This record gives sequence, structure tokens and C-alpha cells, in this order.
Amino acid sequence: MKPALLVATKGWDVESWARRIRHLLPEHPILCTERSGVYAGPEAGLAEVAYILAWKPRQDVIDRLLGLQVIFSLGAGVDHIFALPRLPDVPLVRTVDPDLTARMTEYVVWQALHHLRRGHAYALQQSEHLWRDLPQPAARHVTVGIMGLGVLGRSAADALIHLGFPIRAWTRRPKQAPDIELFHGPDGMDPFLAGVDILVALLPLTPATTGMINLALLKKLRREGPLGGPFFINAGRGRSHVEADIVEALRDGTLAGASLDVFETEPLDGESPLWDLPNVVITPHVAAVSDPEALAGQIAEQIRRFERGEPLRNLVDPRCGY
Repeated sequence: MKPALLVATKGWDVESWARRIRHLLPEHPILCTERSGVYAGPEAGLAEVAYILAWKPRQDVIDRLLGLQVIFSLGAGVDHIFALPRLPDVPLVRTVDPDLTARMTEYVVWQALHHLRRGHAYALQQSEHLWRDLPQPAARHVTVGIMGLGVLGRSAADALIHLGFPIRAWTRRPKQAPDIELFHGPDGMDPFLAGVDILVALLPLTPATTGMINLALLKKLRREGPLGGPFFINAGRGRSHVEADIVEALRDGTLAGASLDVFETEPLDGESPLWDLPNVVITPHVAAVSDPEALAGQIAEQIRRFERGEPLRNLVDPRCGY
């Protein structure tokens, strides 16, 4: 008998994930938590669990997996795992879904073009039945700055470069990318921001990035650019920005507009002032949604690799949080 796998996907359809994994790994017993994340099955079964497929798992469930060998995180981010007070010293693997990457790229390109082509202004004119031409700079004159140049950021950068946008990026550590103007670390932040017309945040959520995008940071963006003011796109993690500061920046002109797919608290409160600001695009954390079939296949292949003694792919560095 192969070791067991526990599906612990709080708030998701646990049984549908279990069916997918069971079909791909028929020799492995599959256990499930409740949709709430509580494990109500036989306690003896947990002793056989070597793998957990997790989304926002409960600490009491993790603590009872004494034979755990690998944690597989659903979704591109792993902040929901590192939010737990205690984690066993086992490999943590994130999923990399090519479809998710493509969808994220679509979202970033969509919003960058929306701001480039004065989407907010034309929508307002339409509501007022106005037919008026507005100046629209060419992409080659508008610099997009990307914070976070991982798989998602690199894909978005490639698509924007193809459209003619000059791209610069800020990363925590030095990277190599000959077609991108690169900045890194605390000393590189201000020079990076000073040349940015559209700021794109695709940051993982770590202690260092929590609240990083605040009013002081936004005030360092280029003010006299071709768009008449800077724009902000966040499709990474909502807690990487300070929502009250985003509201203030949009009201006082620090930002000319924003596209927000992620928020400090989700769903976004119905009373949030963001809903009524005319220069904001709000989407309900849908920029990039994983394909369950692709993720299940990836996890099954990772387990097969592990059991053959081959190295796991997409390992998370716990020192960095991604």
C-alpha cells in the first residue's frame, strides 16, 4: 500500500479535488478534511499520511500528521502556509500552472492597455454622451515597472515588451534580464520608482512585502510622465498594499488611477470607498485562476518523482517565503 494523501482545501470543493487525485494516484489512499478545514475522519488514517494538498490548512490538522513528508500548496502563493505558527521540517512545494501564468499575463496587459488608452476617461465621457478625442501616448513612451519578477512577472514583462512598453523591474535580490532595466534591494527602490508610469505589483506576501506599497512609496512614482500621472495595478497579494493609502492616493492625485484584483480583506467590504472612486477598476481576485485538472496532474507527477527518489520541482525557500 502506498502512503496516504490528505486533501485539506478550506473553503474549496474538497471532494472534487479528492476525485481528481484518486483518479491519478489510484494506489494511494486519499483522505479529506471537511470544507471548513476540520478533519472528522478516523484518527488512525492520519498516521498513514505522507502528503498534504493544502489551501489554508488548520494548525491542528498539520500537528497530527506525524508521518508527513511533503506539503503541496495549491495556488501560486504560499503565504497561507507560512501564516501557521508551526510547520514541520519537510519540503514545501508550490504549484506552477502555465494556464494561471497566461491568465495573469492577460490581466496585466488588459489593465496596462486600459490605462494607456484612457479607458476611465472614455467611460466617463460615454456616461455623459460626450464625443471627444483625448490624447493617448504610444506604448513606447510609457514605462511599466514590475515589482516581483518571478514566473508571473517575467511572463507579463514579455507580453508588454512585445507591445512596445519599456519595462523596468524591482526585485529583492539581483537578477539577470538583458531586455529589462533592473533594480534590486532597498537602495534600488527609489531609482526604480522615479521612472515608472504604470506600477504593477506581482509580489509574494512575506513579512517584508506586507504593507510595502503605501502612500510614501506611491509619491515616488513619476509625476510628469506621458499619462499625466502614475497608475497602479495590483494582482499579487492584497496585503502588500495599504488600502487606506491607495484611497488617499487616488483622491489627492498621487495616483491617476488603479486596477485592483486583490485586497487586504476579501471579499472587499461593500462600504469600502474604493467601490465609488471613478478612476478604479475592481475585480474579485480573478486575475488568474488555476486549472484544477492541470494542478492535480502536476501534484501527481511530483509525488511520483518523490517516490522514485528524484528531486521535487518548485520548492519554496522558507528563508524567503517563496
